[in-house]
Amino acid sequence: VQLQASGGGLVQAGGSLRLSCAASGGTFATYAMGWFRQAPGKDREFVAAIGRSGGSTYYVASVKGRFTVSKDNAKNTAYLQMNSLIPEDTAVYYCAAVQNRFSGSRYYTRTAEYDYWGQGTQVTVSS
Repeated sequence: VQLQASGGGLVQAGGSLRLSCAASGGTFATYAMGWFRQAPGKDREFVAAIGRSGGSTYYVASVKGRFTVSKDNAKNTAYLQMNSLIPEDTAVYYCAAVQNRFSGSRYYTRTAEYDYWGQGTQVTVSS
């Protein structure tokens, strides 16, 4: 499956952005999705994950209550709605996918668990 992330940009603190991850070349409904981010000089870190059915989600503590991950299997697209952005959210955001044929609810939080990655989209939050 190929992933194309989009929706990044420059926003003031307190603002919102919605990232999209469009998938092609696979049966999107069989894939669990994840969002990760990497700030300059730092390792890539987990942000949010969603099971293949879209019914189960998980977030890193620093974004819980501000970010919402979702998945539209009919549109082959995953989303990350980011509200109340803070400068510490500044990073390149990546979407990732892993196929899971057996469990609709399982999600994945580690980079090594994902097989496919998008190219990244820059999010910059100014103070």
